[in-house]
Amino acid sequence: MERHINVVAALQIGYSILGLVIGIILFTVLHFVGDFVDEHEAEMVLSIVANIMIVMFVVLSIPGIIAGMGLFKRKEWARILTLILSVLHLLSFPIGTAVGIYSIWALVQPENVEAFKNE
Repeated sequence: MERHINVVAALQIGYSILGLVIGIILFTVLHFVGDFVDEHEAEMVLSIVANIMIVMFVVLSIPGIIAGMGLFKRKEWARILTLILSVLHLLSFPIGTAVGIYSIWALVQPENVEAFKNE
């Protein structure tokens, strides 16, 4: 079951990095489109939306990276944080749902719960 914990940790980090990459791409695209718009108001709105989206993606992704690193070190707080994040991932169909279901299943197994209490 140790392998499942490592897989969940890698999935959390990978899914969070994917969120950061998507945020950077959306930020770049919105700013790029804003440069081609002739209206100043539309350019300003696109810039504001891009800035809000990148902040949102960063704020939502950082806890997943931290939780994944904590899981590798077998920290109890990381298991709890990952369970909370996994419930939120369930809403992100289809990849987030798969990551969330697997993470919840792996982290509530009795032998995995004990692995975190022993460390």
